Amino acid sequence: MEHTDVIIIGAGVVGLACARAFAQAGHEVIVIEAEDAIGTHTSSRNSEVIHAGIYYPPGSLRAWACVRGKHLLYEYCASHGVEHRAITKLIAAVNPEQGEELERLRVNAMANGVNDLQTLDMAQSRRLEPAVGAHGALLSPSTGIIDSHGLMLAYLGDAEDCGAMLAFKCRVLSGQVQTDGILLDVDADGESMPIKARCVINSAGLFAPDLARTISGTPHEMFPHAHYAKGNYFTLQGKAPFSRLIYPLPEPGGLGVHVTLDLGGGARFGPDVQWLDGIDYDLDASRAERFYPAVRSWYPQLADGALTPAYTGIRPKITAQGEPAADFMICGPTEHGIAGLVHLFGIESPGLTASMAVAEKVLESAASSLGQ
Repeated sequence: MEHTDVIIIGAGVVGLACARAFAQAGHEVIVIEAEDAIGTHTSSRNSEVIHAGIYYPPGSLRAWACVRGKHLLYEYCASHGVEHRAITKLIAAVNPEQGEELERLRVNAMANGVNDLQTLDMAQSRRLEPAVGAHGALLSPSTGIIDSHGLMLAYLGDAEDCGAMLAFKCRVLSGQVQTDGILLDVDADGESMPIKARCVINSAGLFAPDLARTISGTPHEMFPHAHYAKGNYFTLQGKAPFSRLIYPLPEPGGLGVHVTLDLGGGARFGPDVQWLDGIDYDLDASRAERFYPAVRSWYPQLADGALTPAYTGIRPKITAQGEPAADFMICGPTEHGIAGLVHLFGIESPGLTASMAVAEKVLESAASSLGQ
């Protein structure tokens, strides 16, 4: 049987950030990943945006982690050569009635510690983005874009430099809480491999709630259930008429169909919100017909046929359609009473931005189990 200090389940951006944090704190770390590469699910199927912290309820873990994580991430990218750009974002009001909602967002952002938002009138917003039909807007200078895969590779490199190991094609089948640690039964590319750790971090993203219920000796009734909201993305053909990210006001389940620019200058629209019963990454090209009216509400020049299918991603929700959005959930020994076990539930957007801040909280949650 293998023994280690810490097992991280899931090699997405948050799992790798946790691996880095634990390894740099001097712990022996093994990361186990069910797929054959890092970040194959939510971490590589998103908008690759560094969020400012505008939308989330003040006092929530989600808000704190976004704002804290944003500052850490910009410093980290600069020091580690991770490609990124503080490109800024325009949140557009498509009619005069939305002015009050813009002000509500500005006040909410200030309560979260985001003090750099600028309120623009119609003339100011259109000088910045002539193609955007905005009656007013908020400008977010600290919103950026990032190479998410480059970030994950940097986290992994830091962790490995401190002795962490990564094992692909390893799927956790079950687990058992024991007096001296947590025993996991792992399918390692078709072979059974028992492994015990003093501390286990469940950072399995979409699969985290179901995985938590495979570990015996834990209070399963307190764990949330998984819900899946797919986001579809479409690429804009030709040169993008925007110089920054453009967002409408938020909609239930997401931030509305917006345009993001990649580091090469290409533009993609999305994501929308499509609730699913299971995990399905297929992109229905006919959904573009729903994008056109949504985008034309703020970009009226969008031509017919200008959108081509790009990719999809799935948000790891822990609330169902129609229910209020949940906060990030770090469920550790303080919450469930099991030493050495930390579950991460519902780490959706802005999880990439918040990854280093979440890792700090996880390390803190597990500290007593590791003798710190």
